[in-house]
Amino acid sequence: MTNDVLNYVKEKISELTSAYSCCAEAKAAANAYLAAIGTENEAAEAKNFIAELEEDITSIDALIALTGSETGEKIFGAEKAAMMNAHAKEIKARGAIYCDCPACTAAAAILAKKDEILG
Repeated sequence: MTNDVLNYVKEKISELTSAYSCCAEAKAAANAYLAAIGTENEAAEAKNFIAELEEDITSIDALIALTGSETGEKIFGAEKAAMMNAHAKEIKARGAIYCDCPACTAAAAILAKKDEILG
């Protein structure tokens, strides 16, 4: 991985881990990967980190389904769930593949560099 890509990934990891919407598992995987950069554990931690992001990133269809459900109403409240559902449908119509919360946005940017990260 070039220094430019590494710096970009580190910047996106910072955005990911500081996002209100980032889960504890993604934060832990990101921090483990950062700690392993330049060590013999880097490849294994990169693989774990990418796997965690792929598991956690929310597709736009999953977001629409959640925010349009009773579960979504219980989690977010009826009004916020409806607003989020409308927003998700709008961004899907514009071509969005993933949720556009800060964590998913950073995860998508990192996953776009997956091949370079995994070598």
